[in-house]
Amino acid sequence: MSVQDTNHIIGINWGSTNFRAYRIDADGTVSATIEKPRGIAGLERSQMQALLEEVATTWPHASRIYASGMIGSNIGWSDAGYVDCPASPDAIAGRLHEVHIGAHAVAIVPGLACRRGDGAPDIMRGEETELLGMVALGTIPATGLVALPGTHSKWVLLEQGVVVEFMTAMSGEIFDRLTAAGLLASVVDGPAEDGAAFIDGVRAAQGGAGLTTLLFGARARVIRGDLARREGASYLRGLLIGAELADVRRYWVDGFNEVPLIGAAPVCALYARALQELGSSGRPIASQQASTRGFLALHQAAGAVA
Repeated sequence: MSVQDTNHIIGINWGSTNFRAYRIDADGTVSATIEKPRGIAGLERSQMQALLEEVATTWPHASRIYASGMIGSNIGWSDAGYVDCPASPDAIAGRLHEVHIGAHAVAIVPGLACRRGDGAPDIMRGEETELLGMVALGTIPATGLVALPGTHSKWVLLEQGVVVEFMTAMSGEIFDRLTAAGLLASVVDGPAEDGAAFIDGVRAAQGGAGLTTLLFGARARVIRGDLARREGASYLRGLLIGAELADVRRYWVDGFNEVPLIGAAPVCALYARALQELGSSGRPIASQQASTRGFLALHQAAGAVA
């Protein structure tokens, strides 16, 4: 066995719908990748084990195997629990959930839990590894507010690389469901895009009527001719993102300046436009290396706390 054979780790981002495994060399280089639409939600335990065995056989002699995401949830292989915020990389590394999947030892990354500014609980699972990677890379500031727009958008307050607290908004999932079926789907024709209708939605969500009233109002606007059907999705998206940003401003008004935006480019572009409309700014960031560098950061931290 050569030095090169053992001088790598395996990092697995295993979510509800997708599986991504990375062979990560000691210098952080990703030397190979395996991606499959084999998320936790669609697999039996025997199938999870078979998939892990496939990866371990493809990249033998890894010094460590890490996994993050829904693999550590109550629907995954084993519940890895949550680390309470404020959470440092060392605190997360010290709570790695050690399991065996088949013959292979796997360290599952725990999620994070916090109490928001209003005292309500919030949780995340999977994003913590991405955040650690971005801080390690120097791509985002170690102190400040960071956003991860997506199906369940996360807004995270960092202080010197420590996750202090965060907020989750389901605006992405709500938009997908509203435009796929139900009453509002009948007034939508085309994708959500930046433009006057989107901005109108962002502005409308900043005060006055509540979100449920505003959402039905989108249908009334189309029926009464105040909004073209082709602009329906853009207006709805603006309402939902605008309502999300209104919540963020209530929690962290002092940190609402240039916000790093980590996620899919089209969605991040809409968030950046909405932030601009509200007198702030967003900086979309490519996140291809985030998870892999996060696994490496945890590997290094785990060695330090061992």
